Amino acid sequence: MGYRIVYHCLVEEDIQQIPANIRKRIQDAIENRLIIEPVQAGKPLRQSLKGFRKMRVGDYRIIYQVEKETIIVLKIGHRKDVYEKVWKRMN
Repeated sequence: MGYRIVYHCLVEEDIQQIPANIRKRIQDAIENRLIIEPVQAGKPLRQSLKGFRKMRVGDYRIIYQVEKETIIVLKIGHRKDVYEKVWKRMN
């Protein structure tokens, strides 16, 4: 099954704040794991972020949602504050 990735309009700003070597690792993870099998690539989130999933790349997290053949990437950020910031982005 082929998946299509859609990025939130602010994800580009997220990526610019990440060091270049980590950006490459995130890009590889998206291309080699997330697109191929998004459900197995990440773990489901709970409570207020129920329905979303997270994929771990070192200390960074990719927060996304799977809807049929579409993967919606909502936020990419450091684990220390990604969940707080994704909540703000949703509202």
